[in-house]
Amino acid sequence: MSANFEAKKAVVEEIKEKINASKSVVLVQYDRLTVAEVTDLRNKFRNANSEYKVYKNTLVRKAFDELGVKDFDNDLNGATAFVFCPDETSGCSILAKAVKDAPQLETKLVPKSAYVNGAYVDADGIKKLAAIPSREVLIAKMLGCLQAPIANLAYVLGAIAKNKE
Repeated sequence: MSANFEAKKAVVEEIKEKINASKSVVLVQYDRLTVAEVTDLRNKFRNANSEYKVYKNTLVRKAFDELGVKDFDNDLNGATAFVFCPDETSGCSILAKAVKDAPQLETKLVPKSAYVNGAYVDADGIKKLAAIPSREVLIAKMLGCLQAPIANLAYVLGAIAKNKE
């Protein structure tokens, strides 16, 4: 076997490992991004423990095929970047925030689809995932809801005790 074939085989294995290690993989069409814009995006993803990477579509298609996933064949065309995320929503949220903060990216950075917990998600699903708050925010809201009745009871009891004085 040629060295080129072995190198491609190693890249396919690397992609499969990243897909299996990630809770979500977002496919993004990037077009005419400047080096500064790509560097800024990479830094944003790095800060969220995600990885923005560009691979050849054929190698990613091969990796998905070896994993038994055939849904992405139509999305693996053109300039495609891949975001490997440790959770379900962070990649989608960072993309949406980047486009919101820099409107010139709206035509340059377009989400195609995602692979979330072993399921295919289309572009509309990515927008819905981006709207979901992070896990930490959801936990904080839940704890606030659980704490509110106790805090209200303490306030009322304190007010009653104060009125009796």
